[in-house]
Amino acid sequence: GCELTASTKSYTFQVDKEDDSDHILALSVVCLTDGAKDECNVVEVIGRNHENQEIAVPVANLKLSCQPLLSLDNFKLQPPVTFRLAAGSGPVHLAGWHRIMHREDASFEEDDDLSEEDEEELPSIMPARK
Repeated sequence: GCELTASTKSYTFQVDKEDDSDHILALSVVCLTDGAKDECNVVEVIGRNHENQEIAVPVANLKLSCQPLLSLDNFKLQPPVTFRLAAGSGPVHLAGWHRIMHREDASFEEDDDLSEEDEEELPSIMPARK
């Protein structure tokens, strides 16, 4: 997690460029913490789109009196990504998780190809009795 404040307005999560693993960063919760004022606190995510252009997307607008916490249900991001407090003075706490998938572990090639002979036939579904 990280915390964004008036003095620390942004935080960048990045991985080593020489790392050949796949990284996923998932944002779970964004919330105001002790000392927050009753003002709009807008948190945005800055990343890259499919054309490798930098884009900024607001993901939370928190206000102490009406919405101090927002669950983002593991909003998945591809590093590098920057979280920025675009409005307000915070403090805003961001929490989530980071998953590393090593390419040699993520092999999707299987030698267990099923032939038609190996497939089990499922019984047909009978209509329900009234």
